[in-house]
Amino acid sequence: FSWTKLMLSVFFSLPGSWAQSVLTQQPSLSGTPGQKVTISCTGCSTSIGDGYSVQWYQQLPETGNSNQLLGVPNHFSGSKSGNSASLTITGVQPEDEADYFCLSYDNSFNACTVLQVNIGEAS
Repeated sequence: FSWTKLMLSVFFSLPGSWAQSVLTQQPSLSGTPGQKVTISCTGCSTSIGDGYSVQWYQQLPETGNSNQLLGVPNHFSGSKSGNSASLTITGVQPEDEADYFCLSYDNSFNACTVLQVNIGEAS
């Protein structure tokens, strides 16, 4: 297998006077085509609890464009429980290699992290 590696970056966005909170994700994941991959995102205290929305975004390395993963597109599914959320990619494909953003917010804060996902391709 050959591996394409993406740079990991972590950032927090503080629009307006919103207070900062922290979300954590595992620093990277690897997978091979056909595998099921689950990306976890955990908030401190109740930052992904009741009253908070969770959105997932995919940023493709070749374009740099971010796309919100709306609904359940194809082989992506999301869930939320307590103060954690997860995104599952069932039957991961090479084109799923991207940076994945977990965004959780209510009316008082906006914070996100970027997750590196490495997908192995047969050489």
